[in-house]
Amino acid sequence: EEMTGKITAFVPLCEQEARDRELFFQAFSAHENIFDRDCLPCHMTASGWIVNKDRTKVLMAYHNIYNSWSWLGGHADGEYDLLSVALREAKEESGLSEVTAVNSEILSLESLTVDGHVKKGIWVPSHLHLNVTYLLEADDTKPLTAREGENKAVKWKSSNEGVAKVSSTVEFGFLEHCLREDLNETAERVMAVLHPIRLTVTNFPEGK
Repeated sequence: EEMTGKITAFVPLCEQEARDRELFFQAFSAHENIFDRDCLPCHMTASGWIVNKDRTKVLMAYHNIYNSWSWLGGHADGEYDLLSVALREAKEESGLSEVTAVNSEILSLESLTVDGHVKKGIWVPSHLHLNVTYLLEADDTKPLTAREGENKAVKWKSSNEGVAKVSSTVEFGFLEHCLREDLNETAERVMAVLHPIRLTVTNFPEGK
């Protein structure tokens, strides 16, 4: 009841969050075991936007299921304190021993589609993750370790690259900026003259 009360009190910042919150309420009414992953159609998860002290970087993981960079999180697995779930998953997925909550407020709500897949030899049918996200903080100088079987990599990225996996429209100029920032770190550079211009100097002193 405490968690559902916090979701009720949460003020949506966009149509996506408002509609997803309605979906949360319908799921609560339809499924008593919504906090357990045995609830096959949908179940609760928690995630954390993990920022560094200077708020210039966000910690992201390359998730195997989504095959993309995303924020860190996981299943409630019967736990009703979703902030505790977000903190637990952040540590397990990053290898960090210390992750703290900036505050206890809900940062965002989202329903995330998960395609059917095999996990530990068992087929998991397509379903929804009803996700609650919190703002967390960690030390960006500490070593990171990807969680085997869950993520391919864990990496601090600039705050501009920290874009949630939600249905949204990104301004092209901003997308271009993020791509350039990423390429600045990863792309090899060479210098070459592709179309040389023939130059004739007519006033150069003889014998020089």
